Amino acid sequence: MSTSNANFKNKCVTQVNCIFCDSLLCTRGMKAVLLADTEVELFSTDIPPNRTVDFVASCYSTESCKCKLRDIACLKCGNVVGYHVVAPCKPCLLSCNNGHFWMFNSDAVSTLNRLDATGLNLLLWGDLPELDDSENEESETPSEEEFLQ
Repeated sequence: MSTSNANFKNKCVTQVNCIFCDSLLCTRGMKAVLLADTEVELFSTDIPPNRTVDFVASCYSTESCKCKLRDIACLKCGNVVGYHVVAPCKPCLLSCNNGHFWMFNSDAVSTLNRLDATGLNLLLWGDLPELDDSENEESETPSEEEFLQ
């Protein structure tokens, strides 16, 4: 699913940091809810955070769905900060989702809303360029003035 989907284009783009060591994890975060339990809030991203997290342990599934998940940990401090949806199940793919497969647990991260190029307005997902397969998190490093404290 494209991030330009009408349901998500007005969501703010956030920077996501590890709450344990304040290390930058990603600059294209989106506040989201767990599809299997909409009471659970988390943050997600559409770009693999290859240089900031790594996989820990092996794949697992939850009782609520058949998605294959694998935990991810901050490379700087080693704490688990979220998970990657390695293989989404059909019900989750067919539900309203933002197309993101990298999830950050709300209790393991802190976030900052990013500002647009003017520095006056919040940066929204609908204003971001579409990604191609070669893009990664490193090509999207914002300047300090792009954040709303």
